Amino acid sequence: MKFNRSTNDVEFDFDGDMLIKGETDGSSYPNGGLRATHTAGGYLALDTSSPIFLRGDTVFIPSAFVSYYGAALDEKTPLLRSNAAVSKHGKRLMAHLGLDIGDRDVVSNIGLEQEFFLVPRDQYYRRPDLQMAGRTIIGKDAPRGQEMCDHYMAPPSLANPALACMQEMQDECWRIGIPLKTRHREVAPNQYEFAPLYGYNTTQVDQNIMVMQIIEEVAARHGLAALLQEKPFNDVNGSGKHNNWSLATEDGIMMLHPAKINKATGNPAAFAVIMSAIVAAVNEHGDLMRMSIASPGNDFRLGACEAPPAIVSTYLGDDMTFYLSHFKDGKGEGGYEPQTKTLDLGTHEVLPFDVPAEDRNRTSPFPYGGARFEFRAVGSSQNVSMVNTVLNTIVAEKFAEYSDRIDAGEDPLDIARQALNENWKVIFNGDNYDEAVQQELTDRGIWRIDSGVEAIATLTSQKNIDPFQK
Repeated sequence: MKFNRSTNDVEFDFDGDMLIKGETDGSSYPNGGLRATHTAGGYLALDTSSPIFLRGDTVFIPSAFVSYYGAALDEKTPLLRSNAAVSKHGKRLMAHLGLDIGDRDVVSNIGLEQEFFLVPRDQYYRRPDLQMAGRTIIGKDAPRGQEMCDHYMAPPSLANPALACMQEMQDECWRIGIPLKTRHREVAPNQYEFAPLYGYNTTQVDQNIMVMQIIEEVAARHGLAALLQEKPFNDVNGSGKHNNWSLATEDGIMMLHPAKINKATGNPAAFAVIMSAIVAAVNEHGDLMRMSIASPGNDFRLGACEAPPAIVSTYLGDDMTFYLSHFKDGKGEGGYEPQTKTLDLGTHEVLPFDVPAEDRNRTSPFPYGGARFEFRAVGSSQNVSMVNTVLNTIVAEKFAEYSDRIDAGEDPLDIARQALNENWKVIFNGDNYDEAVQQELTDRGIWRIDSGVEAIATLTSQKNIDPFQK
């Protein structure tokens, strides 16, 4: 705005240019040494993949944040670059499998399950460890554990302020365009969860950051403190942010849905080829996946109480594992048709019903769940940009490798079979909590990095630098 010098009236001169680009002091932000104080320019540029929204009297403009020379000072820019890579090479591979999508993009969709605790705020202020560290580090374990009387499937009670608090959180989010589809208790006492509609990854990341802020702000109005740290209490479940990751064309052809991708390509083996690339990416770059979830809070959470251990395997379910096993051994080239089974409870009131081929293996860090993979090891307080940058990049690398080899004359089925045979060890459908099994997986050579600090250090290995440079 400005003042009219003749009339002293306030005039508003806001225009669209102010939404497109901004400038600030880049050296004032954590930036890994990319910005010295004497070269401090930081530039904001509108991210058109994520909606602008209004909250109160403030316009929030999702933006990329880069240095004067274009170096990323944020986590959004690498994510956008990884989106471009997975789109480019996903389109190449799908064209080889029989589907040319032309100018349409391959997009990475995610759905984020946000877990958190709500505790009385006056009691929170009595715990300096919770305030300073985000977790209890002194005192005894809670006298009660995870009894069935007050958690998970029980409806939030009107006898405490949690329900009203969560209703207001949902309302606040709805007002800025964030639809939180579900709310419910979680496993531990005083633990809860929200889950939104799934969508394009940059939009979901931006919205989840606002959801976490709103959770903390609204909780205070209800005399509660929201704990987003991954393991605030010993001996009960910690909090995760399960990252449900999938790939699709922008007009909705799901690449991880066997029937849909096989039909769209006219190729019964398309799904098997795509899955083989993902299996190979997980096996080769499990250390990068572990790096992407590394944080002090998450290190305390991983390995017990429904959080997977720090051993990066993938669960496919017995049905798909059987199919891919036959595929890799050349015993069949038909499409994968997930089976269902019927449960009959033997009652008149509850009719027989079908359940899917895949069970829920909550000890696996990266299980397949029907048209998506659920990265269960992600921590509740994380900005998941790095998580999805890694998933997109390692899969894009494999898609590019497959496409280059097909361009050179190799058969895509031979490439997929070779990848499955070389990387089969990373598939594990059993109990990841069993200590004997953990040793077996370690002996197989599956990536196991127990320390988050050591996991972060793997980012600078040449093996892990190469996919990002490509």
